[in-house]
Amino acid sequence: MAVVTGKIKGREKMQLFKKIKSKCGKIVKAILPCSVRDETSVPPAGQVDFGDLRRLQPIDKNFGFSRGKVIDRYYIDQFLTAHAKDIRGRVLELGDNSYTTKFGGKNVTRSDVLHYTEGNPQATIVGDLTKADNIDSNIFDCIILTQSLQMIYDFRSALKNLYRILKPNGVLLVTSHGTSKICRILGIDPWGEYWRFTAQSSQIMFEEFFKPGNVKVTSYGNVLAAVSFLHGLASEDLTKEELDYHDQRYEVLVGVRAVKPVNA
Repeated sequence: MAVVTGKIKGREKMQLFKKIKSKCGKIVKAILPCSVRDETSVPPAGQVDFGDLRRLQPIDKNFGFSRGKVIDRYYIDQFLTAHAKDIRGRVLELGDNSYTTKFGGKNVTRSDVLHYTEGNPQATIVGDLTKADNIDSNIFDCIILTQSLQMIYDFRSALKNLYRILKPNGVLLVTSHGTSKICRILGIDPWGEYWRFTAQSSQIMFEEFFKPGNVKVTSYGNVLAAVSFLHGLASEDLTKEELDYHDQRYEVLVGVRAVKPVNA
């Protein structure tokens, strides 16, 4: 350890104080849990400790799938758990029926899977939601549409058909990205990702079809969860307390529950 001898000038004393303060702050952050730290303490410009996040490429380029449970999937599970009772009767899901099985269970009497193109062995219906001419009206008790609406350029036509194929009193459960990387790029992937829906725009948009009073929108996430999701960290990288703190200014996931009126 260096020994300080002689008089310390005012400028040197201030620099030494800043070093000691910085070291103490790092020790406190390492030892104390998030709930105990002073969240109002803001480091001066140029002194933010980015640690492992100071990089120009994300830690995991594929949303965190290689690390554990993806953060938006954590929130999707919360949303569908809250509305599990709606997943009943004849249920339609896009791509596969994993959420239908997980959250509907024995309450599901028939499970259908919609896929845009041929080749999906799980698909019971092949079609385009913006047209959906091959799907009858008023046949589904519940439709699960997770992380897909933002991939449909003509989303209004898709919503019109989703409304049409639901039975009266049927429930549409939709989730979409808030803050997120772009996961599909037209020309590189088979389709593009075109939209970001906020809780506010979702409320207005779904009420155009399902009418006010029949739409409930919930947002999930906070600034820490959003930054972590952008870097491809998994839910295991955060505490439950950190994940479950919701700040509507930083939406990682937007969930919509829309009910088709009985007299539709």
